[in-house]
Amino acid sequence: MRAVHLTAINALSIVEIPAPEPVAGEARVRLKAAALNHRDVWIKLGQYAGLKFPAQPGSDGAGVVESVGAGVDPVWVGSEVIINPSFGWGAQERAQSPDFTILGLPRDGTLAEVISVPVTQLAVKPSHLSWTEAAALPLAGLTAYRALFSRAAVRPGEKVLISGVGGGVALFALQFAVAHGAQVYVTSGSDEKIAKAIQLGAAGGFNYTHTGWAKTAVHAGHAFDVIVDSAGGDGFESLVDLAAPGGRLVFFGATRGNPPVLPMRKIFWRQLSLLGTTMGSPGDWEAMMVLVDRHRIVPVVSDTFPLTEAEAAFDLMEKGGQFGKIVITFA
Repeated sequence: MRAVHLTAINALSIVEIPAPEPVAGEARVRLKAAALNHRDVWIKLGQYAGLKFPAQPGSDGAGVVESVGAGVDPVWVGSEVIINPSFGWGAQERAQSPDFTILGLPRDGTLAEVISVPVTQLAVKPSHLSWTEAAALPLAGLTAYRALFSRAAVRPGEKVLISGVGGGVALFALQFAVAHGAQVYVTSGSDEKIAKAIQLGAAGGFNYTHTGWAKTAVHAGHAFDVIVDSAGGDGFESLVDLAAPGGRLVFFGATRGNPPVLPMRKIFWRQLSLLGTTMGSPGDWEAMMVLVDRHRIVPVVSDTFPLTEAEAAFDLMEKGGQFGKIVITFA
């Protein structure tokens, strides 16, 4: 089979390697499509913990089960599936266990024509999704679902602000919150991305490159019950200013680093909750799949590339030019 391998930092190549054989409890999936996440780029750039080389990245994938290992019901063979990339969550819903890992490091990931994974990580592909759409769902969708519902407990009718729309998790958070009946606003440095978000159901948006954007929003009467962020950095205090009394700020990343100042007085006086989150539990996965199927939610796919152009797909993600997920397809 062909696979994407990183042989060193920033050294990406397509290699021919033996296809994996499923061991007991596993299923072998011939992938139709796989999607990139920022995690894959950080691994490529050497900016991720636990690096090993060669590495076969990729957390998202969808395909057809072609064989199973011992102890697995053969009825799985021929099934169209998507893969849950959250491994070893553990028994507690409130947080992952020390054994938690994400598919794509240290375990070989989905940027390959064939992969073997525990059958417990598989879900039947929703019938309304294409292969590229199905491959776009797992990691970002799971992260968004847990952030919104398991952590922030968003309710219908609440006002939600999602920062940095255009990335995969932010777009899923927008789609999920709209489907749940929330009133959703977004932020972006691009007016074009804000306009696209409005087409997906956002009530409006704010361009954070405009000086004083948060103060303008506050003066216009905006206050948000739930704010979803993955950037942190200098802009975090603006999000605190936009939180309604009793509001919840949930975050799953810090792409702009730690906030230089945590405005403690604003947080305690207005009874705000700061909620950290990452990925999701098996329960989150099952509930997300129900939500996607019930509301016929379709992931936003920005660009597709064949496996032979994987390096171009990585380059696009590094530049941040996408609106939605970047997907690699297999012939």
